[in-house]
Amino acid sequence: MALPRTSTNALRRASTIRCRWYSVAPDAKAAEVKTLGVIGAGQMGLGIALVAALRAKVPVRIIDSSQASIDKGMKFADKLLEKDVAKNRMTKDDADSTRERLSTSTKIEDLNEVDFVIEAVPEILDLKTKIFAQLASICPTHAILATNTSSISITKIAASTTKDPTDLSAPSRVISTHFMNPVPIQKGVEIISGLQTSPSTLSTALAFCEKMGKIPSVSADSPGFLANRILMPYINEAIICLETGVGQKEDIDNIMKNGTNVPMGPLQLADFIGLDTCLAIMKVLHGETGDSKYRPSVLLAKMVDAGWVGKKSGRGFYEY
Repeated sequence: MALPRTSTNALRRASTIRCRWYSVAPDAKAAEVKTLGVIGAGQMGLGIALVAALRAKVPVRIIDSSQASIDKGMKFADKLLEKDVAKNRMTKDDADSTRERLSTSTKIEDLNEVDFVIEAVPEILDLKTKIFAQLASICPTHAILATNTSSISITKIAASTTKDPTDLSAPSRVISTHFMNPVPIQKGVEIISGLQTSPSTLSTALAFCEKMGKIPSVSADSPGFLANRILMPYINEAIICLETGVGQKEDIDNIMKNGTNVPMGPLQLADFIGLDTCLAIMKVLHGETGDSKYRPSVLLAKMVDAGWVGKKSGRGFYEY
């Protein structure tokens, strides 16, 4: 039986739909990003700010409600720059100019002149939606509002930027730029559009991440997206293997390092990510899909309850 003919216009419409979700629409133009705002002075936020200042060479304003967190983050930035100079990875002048591009504040209102803002706070939906509701009224109307979320729906975050569902001006500027940890080292960044995200927002996000020296990949707004949809069940299953006595932690990590050539075993990797973050992502996957294969390990939840959340607390599956 011959297949029915598809009109040229229908093919164009289908192409546009595919572009809408997985690539840049042919007529979408990337806007120039001259200033960046980063919310969160933790490991991820600081890493994003540092790479943007170094590679994209744009002024970056780092916002955090805690001055102590800002001070700690800036000391860490200084340490990283000094280390790179000592190892001849950059000149002293390059390090100084990078540091000069970084500024800080405890007031989110100081993001009133940025072209692009990236939120990098903990994976708590209420916290993120509160921040994006503020950003929609504080930032210029042209500014891209990006989240570094690794699991929460971009469509849901975008919806928090307006009380009127017919007003798509603010939600159309919301997107996810999910950077990999540690940001100064990892090349990958996952770009996720929400249902409301405009093609020009996607185009601008892709272009800016490339300007930062990253290699972007695009995924759909589905629980866990691509990276964590694949990575977190792998880590969770390794924890279940430890929990049920299939292997000791060193053997679990060693077989994956030496058998699959990954640089770090799943349990050590979980420590570096943060067990609290791993648990939060697994809960999102399990809750939003209803699939039992995403049920968080009992041991993972117990370790988070104990405060043993990995490298940042000094103890996880290993001691630091």
